Amino acid sequence: MSDFSFVRAADLPAADLHEANLAAFADYIAGPMHLPFDQWPSLIARQGIDLARSRVAVRDGAIASYAYVCPRPEVGRWRLAIMGALPGARGSGAAPALIDDFLARAKAEGMAHAELECFAANERALRLYRSRGFEVACALNGWKAPDAPPPVDERAATREGAPSGERAPTEVTCEVRPVTREAALAWVDDAGRRIDWLPFQNTSRCLSAQTRPLTFWQYGSAQLVFSAVAGTQTLVHSIIDLDPALGDAQALAQALGAAHPGAFAPPIFPDDLGGAGLRRAGWAPHELNQVLMRRML
Repeated sequence: MSDFSFVRAADLPAADLHEANLAAFADYIAGPMHLPFDQWPSLIARQGIDLARSRVAVRDGAIASYAYVCPRPEVGRWRLAIMGALPGARGSGAAPALIDDFLARAKAEGMAHAELECFAANERALRLYRSRGFEVACALNGWKAPDAPPPVDERAATREGAPSGERAPTEVTCEVRPVTREAALAWVDDAGRRIDWLPFQNTSRCLSAQTRPLTFWQYGSAQLVFSAVAGTQTLVHSIIDLDPALGDAQALAQALGAAHPGAFAPPIFPDDLGGAGLRRAGWAPHELNQVLMRRML
């Protein structure tokens, strides 16, 4: 690492950081990142990134690799929000050194854990993170609502291959309760105090930074946050059910699927907090899913 130097991301031009990010993700497993420069600040905000705490490995005046930090002191951990290495720097040792630096600084700030998300099929990244002591904590799955509600006679049938006693989606009977943004974000904050390892994408910090207009639904013990923009696919941003049975999450998923066929939930949802409710409502699994990884400090 003698030919690299670490600098604060906040000390580099935003245009350089943006360009390096596009180059690092040009051959990403989920496809190249197409992010216009004017949307770069929004990405930083949605990921909760603190550029002053983030580090960039520079060699010969050019960015080689970077590790962006999302500090979560309220739950005693740092999150490695985005990590990338430009093609010419892969295998150079810059990325492992950045992770070691990230872990050391998190510990120095009193954090008890570090966390990150990684695509389950990204074997190269998984090897890197495991080599630095990270372990898989849970799956983060994505889902897509049916393009049309299933026929009535199929709704009453037990789904083939489903867990014992689980039934296919039934007629939507719940009456969702729309809530205000303020009330919904307060609900998420309260849920975060009850739930260990709530993924960052489900927190009020992340939801508050979304640029798409959000709609907030509640039913019983569950809350669903989604955005519906004309001409685009309806997106689920958060689904949390405080009841482990997840019946209310399932009801909300059925209601959303009926109102917005083909809605998409990206791979950010643990099954036991609400993701399984989407599955039980007849949503199909996404082909690329993630895992939440964590490490004690």
